[in-house]
Amino acid sequence: MAKLEQHLTGDFGQIVEFIHGELQKQSVSLSLEEVSKNTVCGKRIELRVYERFSYAGGNRASLTVQFIETDDGADICGIATGGSQAVFWKINTWGEAAFLETLEVAIRAWNSTDHA
Repeated sequence: MAKLEQHLTGDFGQIVEFIHGELQKQSVSLSLEEVSKNTVCGKRIELRVYERFSYAGGNRASLTVQFIETDDGADICGIATGGSQAVFWKINTWGEAAFLETLEVAIRAWNSTDHA
């Protein structure tokens, strides 16, 4: 399992849609499996679960991305899992790491773009 946490500044809705679009651009086999939306103490929380085929690992992997609205943007937590090929031990976790890297690339793209 691999994890990435990051804070982004900007409009919450734009951040969520931008990250989604960037993930789609990078993953031809990407599918958005489920979305959960909530509001807690006036702040939006969105949980998205993605899945894709991992060519590196030869299997399917999932990426769960949580967006929590802050006063100036969003806190993001991405967790990739499911890329292992063994029954009892985690062997060949390349798929997880590669999937999480797509989120890292999307975050860098957001940070390098003017969202004013």
